[in-house]
Amino acid sequence: MKFLKSVYGIVGLMLSLTILSVNADRLVILHTNDTHSQIEPDGTGAGGILQRKAIVDSVRRAEKNVILVDAGDIVQGTLYFKYFRGDVEFPLANMMGYDIQVMGNHEFDNGLEELAEHYKKLKAARLDANYDFTGTPMEGLMDDYIIRKVGKHKVGFIGVGVDPESLISQHNYAGMRYKDVVETVNRLAGELKGRKGCDLVVVVSHLGARKENEKTTDYELAAATTDVDIIIGGHSHTVIQPGTKASDRPDLRPGESKFSPSIVENADGRPVLVVQTGKYGKLLGYINIDLDHLGDITPADFDYRLISVSDRFDDDALDPRMKAFIAPYKAKVDSVKAHVIGQSYYELSGDDRTGGYPNFIADFAMAYGKMKADSLRLAGYQIGTPDFAVMNVGGIRHNLPQGDVTEGRILETFPFTNYIVMQRVKGTDFIAAMRMAASKGGEGVSDEVRVLTDADGELYKVLLNGEEMDPDKDYLMVTLDYVAEGNDDFVTFAGGERVWDDDQLMVTALLRHINAMSSQGLPIAPDITPRFLKAYMHE
Repeated sequence: MKFLKSVYGIVGLMLSLTILSVNADRLVILHTNDTHSQIEPDGTGAGGILQRKAIVDSVRRAEKNVILVDAGDIVQGTLYFKYFRGDVEFPLANMMGYDIQVMGNHEFDNGLEELAEHYKKLKAARLDANYDFTGTPMEGLMDDYIIRKVGKHKVGFIGVGVDPESLISQHNYAGMRYKDVVETVNRLAGELKGRKGCDLVVVVSHLGARKENEKTTDYELAAATTDVDIIIGGHSHTVIQPGTKASDRPDLRPGESKFSPSIVENADGRPVLVVQTGKYGKLLGYINIDLDHLGDITPADFDYRLISVSDRFDDDALDPRMKAFIAPYKAKVDSVKAHVIGQSYYELSGDDRTGGYPNFIADFAMAYGKMKADSLRLAGYQIGTPDFAVMNVGGIRHNLPQGDVTEGRILETFPFTNYIVMQRVKGTDFIAAMRMAASKGGEGVSDEVRVLTDADGELYKVLLNGEEMDPDKDYLMVTLDYVAEGNDDFVTFAGGERVWDDDQLMVTALLRHINAMSSQGLPIAPDITPRFLKAYMHE
């Protein structure tokens, strides 16, 4: 009885689920996105896959027709993925009983061969209509859509993924062809509503709700299509609150501000329900649909809620099979998490685009690059002194708490297989990259650089050591191989002359740097002053 009270307290389902489930043609869709290998609850008790399973099971007991959907990025973000490369997350997805799975961009992080091995074992329907994997290890593993019968009704689900250009390292999706997402969805949704006789069409998407460069968002997809009723989204880590309408804020375009409506209009002026649960499995999406009355209601009338996932469960309420499966992996993760390697003077936020954490990681890269350049010159190589460093803030995945810094926290915060490189970059290309960075709110730049913007946030000038950067000059930049290749929207860096590549992972070098600081009694205490600044404009 205590368990049931706990479940109802967490999910906040104040109406009687039992009464709702009397109608055989009522469908409940539960959805997640961007859980990012967060197997355990975080430090505040939020999230946790065992806790999510307990809530899912409670809804399945109360409802006759439940479909569990994930909108991608189930991996990358904790030591569970760094050490076990998907051997934890994908089996747990099967134990959760996911019905539909769409891949996110981080599913590609270890390449198509490893991804194919994991996807072959997934029991869920694997959907991605706008990725063509012909001739790759993923060929034949994905479907464009699936139709589920619910009583006398048909519900069609289409899966779509984000444009990989400048987002995913090219070698990790080599051979895959990206198809236009609007054309693909319009064609398939029309087929599902028409020839296939579906009463409802749901798109499960890893496009994102926020605009990034020219990539299509969920809102743009909704506005450009006619036969889509629901878009279950991911990628942008947006919490879309139920009951918010685009018409409530006509001055703002969906996805271009903090306002993220759940109801937007399609190309015919009909409402589309757009949903997303944020990140790290802290929320579970819940959509309850009366299929018998679709002629009388619109997606704006669907019962959409966000259910908080927390650690307020008795141990005997958690799935014993999943607990036993996780236990040996957890022992390894816990041992690394417990190893203290240093101290942090500040609490540093991984969500800041400029300031403490971006400054720390860029200044580290610059110091590391200078040290390597000095060593290379002593060894007889002709190499100059680096001029500045750039590190993408998208590579910072967690906060750094004040006080003890553990090896596990650093490994989780910088989980990617990135290497530090030195590359020549022309002033014009660097200025263009800083224009892009300013439009996003900043990136990690070393202390030599200041990026000045006008009152509207547009680039005004770039300063290097207090002087305006020369657009015609070549500079030596320290960065990551991922950034140097033009990824994370640093497109103007692609094709630059590579001067030197490190042979150890960036995070390995960073751990050594922190250990060296600690051995000297020095804490992590970066400059916390923003390096992207509003310029003082004289009248």
